[in-house]
Amino acid sequence: MTQATKTLADQVRQGDRRALAKAITLVESTRDDHRQQTAELLETLIPDAGNSIRIGISGAPGVGKSTFIEVLGSHLIQLGHSVAVLAVDPSSAVTGGSILGDKTRMETLAFAEKAFVRPSPAGSTLGGVARRTRESMLVCEAAGFDIILVETVGVGQSETAVADMTDMFLLLLLPAGGDELQGIKRGIMELADLILVNKADGDQVALAALTMGDYRSAVQFLASRFDDWQTPVMSCSSINDEGIVEVWGQVDAFKEILSKTGQLQQRRAEQAKAWMWSEMTESLVADLKADERIRSLVPDIESAVLAGELPATVAAQRVLNLYKDR
Repeated sequence: MTQATKTLADQVRQGDRRALAKAITLVESTRDDHRQQTAELLETLIPDAGNSIRIGISGAPGVGKSTFIEVLGSHLIQLGHSVAVLAVDPSSAVTGGSILGDKTRMETLAFAEKAFVRPSPAGSTLGGVARRTRESMLVCEAAGFDIILVETVGVGQSETAVADMTDMFLLLLLPAGGDELQGIKRGIMELADLILVNKADGDQVALAALTMGDYRSAVQFLASRFDDWQTPVMSCSSINDEGIVEVWGQVDAFKEILSKTGQLQQRRAEQAKAWMWSEMTESLVADLKADERIRSLVPDIESAVLAGELPATVAAQRVLNLYKDR
């Protein structure tokens, strides 16, 4: 390990915000030399990680995820917790750029002493999270944060990846009644450990109560992901700071039940194994693309596919055979 990596790891452990931001930037880098530094950094920090509760927060655009996190995070800081927010921002399919504006909607939390807010671009990664969100969570835990909140892009039913890398998955809904129930359907609802009807204020209170009743009826027909835990459906108002205390009470109850039964530890172990295979897949594809012999032959194979002379499945198998025979 280089001295620079060791120094960075020590600074992260001390809770240095500048070092934490630098470490996450290193983790998110795609440069080969940075990937080696990242591996060394994570291997050094992993004994100090794993001591937080990781919470994924998803919902359709406009449901109020950032405002909810701002209020919830502020409440948790008052309780004595330290909170890290990893906010994933959508990337343009045309230019690849991201606005990274989530931090601007968390003005109080972003400047709180016991909080850290980091927006990251989703890039080409599907599922509502960034490619290196897992690594970023470990770095934040090593820096001493005991609560990690992951805010997803907010695209709806496909946002399931965050449920596979966090301990608890919160789904935020608008007081929209049956239409939204039809829109989301089973996919994301089956993964939700807590469903919250947000914006239950003003003239939407009655509508929120109706929506809450609809979802309570719906979750009865869905199998819970964990023993001894049935997904609660609640309402809250981030603007009026109503229901936030009750939300955290449910999170506490969830953590206690899963810790007592050993399901939380088992879930973390399964996530680590899934992470290993995901990383292996990405590394193999990157290695394949970087192989000089493959790169010299791929243009002809791609041309044949573009001309309709070669099926894509056959082309893919041909490239793989070349890679295995090298």
